Amino acid sequence: MSDDIQDTTLPEPSAPAARGMPQVVDQVALARLYGEPLFAMPQDLYIPPDALEVFLEAFEGPLDLLLYLIRKQNFNILDIPMAAVTRQYLVYVDEIRTRNLELAAEYLLMAAMLIEIKSRMLLPPRKTAEGEEPEDPRAELVRRLLEYEQMKAAAFRLNEVPQIGRDVLRAQVYIEQSLQPRFPDVHVADLQDAWRDILRRAKLIQHHRITREELSVREHMTMVLKKLQGRKFIEFEHLFDLNRGVPVLIVTFIAMLELAKETLIEVTQAEAYAPIYVRLAYQPA
Repeated sequence: MSDDIQDTTLPEPSAPAARGMPQVVDQVALARLYGEPLFAMPQDLYIPPDALEVFLEAFEGPLDLLLYLIRKQNFNILDIPMAAVTRQYLVYVDEIRTRNLELAAEYLLMAAMLIEIKSRMLLPPRKTAEGEEPEDPRAELVRRLLEYEQMKAAAFRLNEVPQIGRDVLRAQVYIEQSLQPRFPDVHVADLQDAWRDILRRAKLIQHHRITREELSVREHMTMVLKKLQGRKFIEFEHLFDLNRGVPVLIVTFIAMLELAKETLIEVTQAEAYAPIYVRLAYQPA
């Protein structure tokens, strides 16, 4: 093979080319150092021994390596050729012992187990008292390999399931809260209790004057709006004139309900059992 190799020795570069830029204009730079093209590897560049290491296979433990060797050679896992598998296993263990002794410790333990199994297979089998066939020395190892293979397959299937943050992202929407405070709604039962309290207090003031008075709901609606005009809140009971009797209270209450129905006023309550307030409905500018 050496006879076919021609002499391809290049002439010695001139001083300017060896110092910096090459004579060939279109030569591609290897890298850039501080913005300047680098066309040759520095002679004083230190490269650590492990910098260019390439790991072709990564194993998660001795069982993973042993299962890989068996499946790669298409061996029957129920009838493992211990000599061939042990030989290949020891080659890998010797390789990692030179790089990482702590990592090789657990692999050495498995190597000792393989050698023990191989030595037990070379010995004549012991006869049992019941006349049954002796147990195969590889049985325990086969059981562990089958269990590990099942767990590895299950882990692979779980890894295929879409995961949040890896395959899909959770949708997040920011909703700006309204700056206008929102009070809790007043329940009908609370309104009824407040009305009963008004009636109970109205009965304490009795009149013996018999008169006939025509009451207008619209008129009392206007009166309620005038009371609320220019004020933020008015307590519910302050809208009623107890001195004018029950008919006026009823008409005033109906007028207030009509105003609430037409969304001209708002009936609010800060919390349960708190006083009820009435105010004009909010009108945006």
